[in-house]
Amino acid sequence: MSAMRDMGHVDTLVIGGGQSGLTVGYFLAQRGIPFVIVDAQQRVGDAWRNRWDSLRLFTPARYDGLPGLRFPRSGGTFISKDEMADYLESYAERSKLEVKTGHRVERLTKANGRFVASGNGWTIEADNVVVAMASAQRPRTPEFARELDPAIVQLHSAAYKNPSQLRDGDVLIVGVGNSGADIGIEVARRHHTWLAGKERGAVPFRIEGFFARNVLVRMVRFVGHNVLSVRTPIGRKARPNFLAHGGPLVRVKPRDLIQAGIERVPRVVGVRDGLPLLADGRTLDVANVIWCTGYDHGFDWIDLPVFEGPLEPTHEAGIVPREPGLFFVGLLFLYAATSETVTGMQRDARRIADAVARRRRREILKADSSGQRASAAGETR
Repeated sequence: MSAMRDMGHVDTLVIGGGQSGLTVGYFLAQRGIPFVIVDAQQRVGDAWRNRWDSLRLFTPARYDGLPGLRFPRSGGTFISKDEMADYLESYAERSKLEVKTGHRVERLTKANGRFVASGNGWTIEADNVVVAMASAQRPRTPEFARELDPAIVQLHSAAYKNPSQLRDGDVLIVGVGNSGADIGIEVARRHHTWLAGKERGAVPFRIEGFFARNVLVRMVRFVGHNVLSVRTPIGRKARPNFLAHGGPLVRVKPRDLIQAGIERVPRVVGVRDGLPLLADGRTLDVANVIWCTGYDHGFDWIDLPVFEGPLEPTHEAGIVPREPGLFFVGLLFLYAATSETVTGMQRDARRIADAVARRRRREILKADSSGQRASAAGETR
């Protein structure tokens, strides 16, 4: 076994080189704070590149740029996931943000008062750590999925790219969130498609329309950004529902699913005779199952006492009181309903960079004060 490569010590370690991590890096650089960004992917933007081929963002391009560099498309354009990936790579280069790609953090702990992050053959120490990652990290599928007939093609939405991955025959999509609805519309063009579950509402307008792109999206953004936040009673009441069930359908509407010929069925509760079993007692003889059943945080690599429940980090708008110096950016409803979006996380990133700067000043003052006391004690002797 090779020895661990010591990457030394840094003031602030940013874990995650997507839009959240790059934005945190931008604001840290503005404040003159030394930092290192590490990311598990091989290229900046790969988290977007690896999603399904037809994916487009829900927000027009005018809201998709990061601080200091507008998105290079017409403001009303709905960009593709590959355009977003390439933009992030360009942003890192133009903002001079070095990202150490191919560095997956496998453990974060603490030793001698410093955070210690380590991966496959490397380790680094830091005074502060910003975990800049979305809530959706580890694909979630039910335990009974392994009981399905091996002949059935099973994909999680994280692995789905396009319909060419599927066998001939019917498709069952499990989960009626935005991923399930978007993928369902695409798959239904080639396959008879069943969609299991119930959506949790839908945005009541077409986001591609002129009025929506230029007026309504601003109103929705204002509500999600300022009204639905942890600082308002309505926001605090709505937050648990967002965390448990996610948001409403955005681009696809329930009637679009019907018009596409998709058959709606109750939720999948198990397996019988190798086939998906529905809540109404039916089984579906399908050739493919796409699990659009969401993700877990996947933060079990954080070996610190900062969790409550199923690895849900305990924080106050991204600041972890139990572990000074540890911060989060990019999580669902971290501060507001927009916190997981490209626009919403920028406010969070700025606030966390300010918190890092304040903590750094306090530590410097404390060290100076300790040094002065030691000097005075020496003079007295």
